[in-house]
Amino acid sequence: MKYAVLDLETTGHSVSDEILQVGLVILNDELEVEQTFNSFVKPTIEIPAFITQLTSIDADTVADAPAIDEVLMQLIPLLDDCVLVAHNVGFDAGFLNQALDRSGYHAFTGRKLDTIELLRVLYPSITSYQLGVVSDYFGITHDQHHRADSDAMATAHLFAESVRKLRKLPLLTLQRLSFLIDNGSDLSWFIGSTLQQVEQQAVFETNDYDYFNQFALKAGEWTDEQPARQETSDESLQNMTFDQYLDSVKTKFMEKFPNYEEREAQTTMFREVFDAMNSDRHLLIEAGTGTGKSLGYLIPSLFYGVQHDQKIIVSTHTINLQEQLRSRDLPLLKDVLPFEFRASVFKGRGNYLCLRKFENKINTRDMVSPIDDAITASQMVVWLGETETGDQEELNLGSKGVDFWSTVASDADSCLNRACPWFKRCYYHRAKHEANIADVCITNHSMLFTDIRADHRLLPSYSHLVIDEAHHVEEVASKHLGMQLGYNSLIHPFNHLFKDHRSGLLPTLRHKVQNEGEDRAQAWAETIDTVIPAFSDVKEHWDKLFEMLYSFVGQSSDSNGAEAGQTVCRLKAEQLPAGWDDALTVQTNITTELSKMIKSLEKMSSEIKDKLDEFSIQALLTDLNGAVRDLTRVRDDLKHFMKIGESNDVFWIEASTTYRYRSVHLYAVPVDVSSQLQQYFFNLKDSVVLTSATLSVQKSFVYAEEQLGLTGFEENHRLRTVQLPSPFNYREQALVMIPRNFPTLKGAATEPHFVTMLVQSIAETAKETRGRMLVLFTSYRMLKQTYEPLKEALAGAGIQVLGQGIDSGNRTKLTRRFTQQPESVLLGTSSFWEGVDIPGDALTCLAIVRLPFQPPNHPLIEAKSELLQKQNQNPFMKLSVPQAVIRFKQGFGRLVRTAKDKGIVILYDTRVIESYYGKHFLYSLPGPKIETMHTDQMVPRIREWLNESAVKEGEPL
Repeated sequence: MKYAVLDLETTGHSVSDEILQVGLVILNDELEVEQTFNSFVKPTIEIPAFITQLTSIDADTVADAPAIDEVLMQLIPLLDDCVLVAHNVGFDAGFLNQALDRSGYHAFTGRKLDTIELLRVLYPSITSYQLGVVSDYFGITHDQHHRADSDAMATAHLFAESVRKLRKLPLLTLQRLSFLIDNGSDLSWFIGSTLQQVEQQAVFETNDYDYFNQFALKAGEWTDEQPARQETSDESLQNMTFDQYLDSVKTKFMEKFPNYEEREAQTTMFREVFDAMNSDRHLLIEAGTGTGKSLGYLIPSLFYGVQHDQKIIVSTHTINLQEQLRSRDLPLLKDVLPFEFRASVFKGRGNYLCLRKFENKINTRDMVSPIDDAITASQMVVWLGETETGDQEELNLGSKGVDFWSTVASDADSCLNRACPWFKRCYYHRAKHEANIADVCITNHSMLFTDIRADHRLLPSYSHLVIDEAHHVEEVASKHLGMQLGYNSLIHPFNHLFKDHRSGLLPTLRHKVQNEGEDRAQAWAETIDTVIPAFSDVKEHWDKLFEMLYSFVGQSSDSNGAEAGQTVCRLKAEQLPAGWDDALTVQTNITTELSKMIKSLEKMSSEIKDKLDEFSIQALLTDLNGAVRDLTRVRDDLKHFMKIGESNDVFWIEASTTYRYRSVHLYAVPVDVSSQLQQYFFNLKDSVVLTSATLSVQKSFVYAEEQLGLTGFEENHRLRTVQLPSPFNYREQALVMIPRNFPTLKGAATEPHFVTMLVQSIAETAKETRGRMLVLFTSYRMLKQTYEPLKEALAGAGIQVLGQGIDSGNRTKLTRRFTQQPESVLLGTSSFWEGVDIPGDALTCLAIVRLPFQPPNHPLIEAKSELLQKQNQNPFMKLSVPQAVIRFKQGFGRLVRTAKDKGIVILYDTRVIESYYGKHFLYSLPGPKIETMHTDQMVPRIREWLNESAVKEGEPL
């Protein structure tokens, strides 16, 4: 069998476009290159500028190239009896057949394979399937991106890698893939023929896998996992002082890294964290970028925890930081610490795969989207032979894959615990066991509060806690200690129980009990037949209620018609919208019907559980009880929300004009969580260390103390606050420029004059810095207004403009595109203000369009402001300004990420120099050079400053 690996460069993507270049690589069955073919093609239409920018192919390149007819005459014989392979084969095969048809040839009708599909199935953990990214991943030389010859060769190497892996998969895994992808497609044929070849060979299954229930798994039984050290204590460690320990660690660092330099701020952090834990005291410590914050708390807390046999819990806000600790910092510490230790990562239960649910789903082919779900299931079958954690974060799932995951994720309500045949291999119970035997357990803020709501049954018991990214704790606490309910909160459990008369838990259960020959089987079937019609009645009421709730958002005069069609409406007990009583009547109907349904299903489930002990029925009942508990939660949350005024929560409705009533979400959130944080953490735990790059406002921790419930703790010697100096020389590394002639915007309004000036200034700056520019917006509306005119202004300079929510909604993909093509301007909103790391030359200029104040009419901000007013305090200065300052500091932190980074910050919001509160923002920055000037002086100053920096570095101007 031969494979023809094809890549085409074209003038565009439409049917009227033409081929510009053909690249072809012929592989034999041993996956060796037998022949290559490459030719430019002279098109009959003009080559668009963006195609030239992408491919470097212009009119001169193809001036002497042959016409498509001549190229096809050479190409067609090469394709004979070959399987056509391409990276997104639909595109290349489509253009090939279009060209063949126009030239009077028959279409290519042979088999076609897509390397993207193969990579998705065989390498399920790759973060991107873009050709350039995947080539880098495999170490494939691919110098000329978007050139057909180079792309075809890269694709040929990728195909060869994929096929080799397919042929080496465990036989059980191959059989599973063949069973799942059995849809008559060319991929189905290819996997089937590979399976036949493997089955004909003498196959000896290796010890690299654990085999169970016809699956090949990498992870064995978690009960074999042991603590890092035996019970007998290490006397040398017990007698070691903290100073001796630090000296030992620093010596190891110097051995491992010859250029290691001790950082004063990090050493201070080592001591502060250890002293806090050793003195049973809490610590608020601000550690800016470059401090080495993660090691700053891990090194001392591990010493304290191991020496005193105390569990250390470390909580982060973002998965990125959690993964950095797991993959970078903890492995490094294994090499340098003078004792063995064990670390674990423990996430929320829904992050782990339930093997029982997964096995049942694929054995019964329970696929909602047959093609997409088969690919997702195949990805996961391969992944089982590679994962030790079962954590979904390792998987690159498509949009439909997320829905698939929700049906096979672990959850407490459907867990059989020790009765489950998969129990000893269960990923969630493995993670929980590893957390119990670990010295340090890495978790996240959400899990901290989920554990509180679960009466501390999830996390191992602990008295020492480190909270990184601590500026998010109060916000996460509000979310988790409150309630939210959406339209799909009822629809999902309903669909789980009953999709149609053949699928869903209830039809499956009905079929199974009737085959058991039990006397009560008929009565149970009648219960199911009675409950099923009630679903449509309840759903009808549910739709009606959510349509009414959506209409209230439209009525609301203070409806925050915010970003991208999102609308928000706060509800107050003394000022409910017209028609609220009618909504209460519908809600009563829903809760009454749900109560009847829940009671019938619970009674039936209990009877079947006592009478029938067949495992598959018991497993079904566990899932059924989980779905019933979901319905109970929906019923209770709905009652709580509709009884506005019976609690001190703030209530609001959010909706989108795009999806209307189906987008409605209901929120009931405590206005102030400081007392709960105090109750659950600061009064209860021996030591809580809270750290972040942004905790202080104007060098003071008062705002953080008030929000977190730590007011008064410092006076009682239960808290210490520390602001570490930055290791960077911001005076030399960062220049802040404020154009003083920019118009001042008030409120959320956008003035056309402001946008015009903004576009002009960004364009002029970007031309001077050759792109390398990140522009932070607080309003998606203004970002969209800026995008098109800026794109037009920069088109002639060859600088691309990337817009969040326009070119992609995925922050990681946008950041990758930005770094891959430096001559770019990236426009970002909320998620780009923090957590984006673009070190080095990729980012030279950061522009902040407006100070990041939260909308004052958002229900939670409004309720907090009312509470402050009742306490005779100024909400703007006590809440709005500190919140905005912390966000502002996060945004500023995007520019300088290493000691070698240099750049410019342009602050277009002149309120920082004109308003009485502007100094709070500027004084909170870590000492950059700050200059104000007229806009026409900015570009010359940028040129001058960058040249000064280059001279100091000894670089050519």
